[in-house]
Amino acid sequence: MSHSRLRNLLLTCAFALGVCTAAVPPTAAVATETTASSPSSLTVVGPFSEPGFAAACTWHTFGEGEQPPWWLAFADPLCVEYSKRDITLDNGGALKFLLAEPSRIAASLVTCRYYQKDHWSVQSTPGAVPWVTWDGQYWWDKQRQRAGIRLANFRINKNPVGIGDAAIALRPLYPDLADALAAYGNSSGESGLTATLPFDLRCALGG
Repeated sequence: MSHSRLRNLLLTCAFALGVCTAAVPPTAAVATETTASSPSSLTVVGPFSEPGFAAACTWHTFGEGEQPPWWLAFADPLCVEYSKRDITLDNGGALKFLLAEPSRIAASLVTCRYYQKDHWSVQSTPGAVPWVTWDGQYWWDKQRQRAGIRLANFRINKNPVGIGDAAIALRPLYPDLADALAAYGNSSGESGLTATLPFDLRCALGG
């Protein structure tokens, strides 16, 4: 599973120094040490928790396929909420989603403290009962060398399911997205973690 697919399809973002915590499934036994000389190492330290800066967030909300303005990249903390409920085949919704993702990713990479929430819905046509829906939360705090991710509220045809069921339902038409979800196993309810991040001198000096 490549970083580009994760960033373009799921934005499972605790991304720092070329590292995405989405590469570490929450069920994995991770015993690596985080060091400046090994930026790809991550240590899962516990279940998902809110970042310490959450209370300081000014939330910027964006609709379907809407791209954030360039200047937002310099907000710290940067807190954004994206609607991704129009991932459809017949009205171009899926294409609009993919076209918006690069600028959304770019806006996140400069800031030392980032928190994103998004809401997903995949269906055949607008107004149809969604095949799959879920909500995501992703944050990092490079000053404190922590990041977190949570995927929750999975439903198929409005019925609560686990991540594995959602991946199976998506695979015929959205195999890359299904692969990204499958990295988190097949637990019911939700899946999340908090992990360490490598040392970032720029953010340490800024803090």
